Amino acid sequence: MAGEERRMLFDIRGRRKHVVRVVYAILALLMGASLFLVVGPVNIGSLVGTGGSTEASKVLDEQAEDAEARLSRDEDNPNLLLAVARARVGAGNAETEVNPQTGAPVLNAEARQDFEQAARIWNSYLDETDEVNPSAALLMANTFFTLAEAGSSVEEIVTNIEEAANAQHLATEARPAVGFLTTLASYEYLAGDFKAGDAAGEKAKGRATGQEKKQVEEQLTESRKRGKQWQTEKKRFAKSEKEQGKEALQNPFGGLGGGTSGLGE
Repeated sequence: MAGEERRMLFDIRGRRKHVVRVVYAILALLMGASLFLVVGPVNIGSLVGTGGSTEASKVLDEQAEDAEARLSRDEDNPNLLLAVARARVGAGNAETEVNPQTGAPVLNAEARQDFEQAARIWNSYLDETDEVNPSAALLMANTFFTLAEAGSSVEEIVTNIEEAANAQHLATEARPAVGFLTTLASYEYLAGDFKAGDAAGEKAKGRATGQEKKQVEEQLTESRKRGKQWQTEKKRFAKSEKEQGKEALQNPFGGLGGGTSGLGE
């Protein structure tokens, strides 16, 4: 039985071979974007501190549960909503491992659940506040992008990339630093909004000085290219879905940012 399950999971004969090829292409694009963001002007990885510590995860889970208990008594309190979102991201980061070859996050089921819960709470927080916390917005932008990397369908990936761009925009409005702007441009390109990406890129170049200006220009060029490639891959995958049915959209390897992260580019 186990052998049959493995055969079905990794069967790449016939039409399914094209689906697998497209999944690899999507993975390569997102992983490449993730690596680009890590080495850019703002080191996103350093802001969230993934580590995979069991003890830290336990402590952060308890903190999240405590925050949720307080929120249950005051469900519309934006401060409590923000506290829960942050706590769930922290718990998810503690559960997340890092691929030693790529430096990209690898989500297990617990980390994914924590991040998805943080995303839901974050959207509730946005409904209840008139003044968004910029550091929390930056944290959530990275969380949404991590969820995009771990997505199991094109719809899920697209939604989380758009959410990442929205959260990054909120952070950048409060602090239009060069690194924040280049990251925003990268997210906007992946989201398919090239006008917004170009606008953020121009602002980044206008604020950059000296050697940094050249680096920013190179990064923006690469980000725009990846954004174009991603739009092409989405169309290819949509065609696969039409030809083979919705089943074709399921990632046969269990998630783009999960066990396949070592595949890289």
